[in-house]
Amino acid sequence: MSGPRPVVLSGPSGAGKSTLMKRLMKDHEGVFGFSVSHTTRNPRPGEENGKDYHFITREAMQEGIQRGDFIENAEFSGNMYGTSKAAIEDVQAQNLICILDVDIQGVRRIKETDLNPIYISIQAPSMEILEKRLRDRQTESEDSLQKRLEAARIDMELSKEPGVFDVVIINDDLERAYEELKEILNDEIQKVQETKS
Repeated sequence: MSGPRPVVLSGPSGAGKSTLMKRLMKDHEGVFGFSVSHTTRNPRPGEENGKDYHFITREAMQEGIQRGDFIENAEFSGNMYGTSKAAIEDVQAQNLICILDVDIQGVRRIKETDLNPIYISIQAPSMEILEKRLRDRQTESEDSLQKRLEAARIDMELSKEPGVFDVVIINDDLERAYEELKEILNDEIQKVQETKS
């Protein structure tokens, strides 16, 4: 599909993906579109169906996967997550840069498709800092937190493999990480802005 290349943002919980993504979208209104993922988990306080996630039953999600509606899907902490082709097409149809927030399994699955996105990994400077960030959120049970930390350890290792990501941003300083992210996406941002002017 023509138009701006989608962006795959990956990285463990607590690395700062959401913070960077929200800021990018706020500073470049009318440039980025967020591909809204599907999940079988329950909404957290303040989350809206269709905006934060498409909240869906496990049954409905499994049917969609079997039909080939999803470009990637994964199971984490007993819940299913996935990105539908329709969610990406919705964003591209508006001539926006589609942002996909996926885990490392999702990255591998997308590499098997013809999507051709820019692959960016956002990582915390260390496991210690990541753990502190997650604990400070106070949204997890200890068991759930340990699962997230284990997934983060794997994610951190895999992000170092050559050829998986176009770039890895270490988020030790939010301003610097944000500038780095903007610089990587500058060409695509300009393409969108040119078609809108």
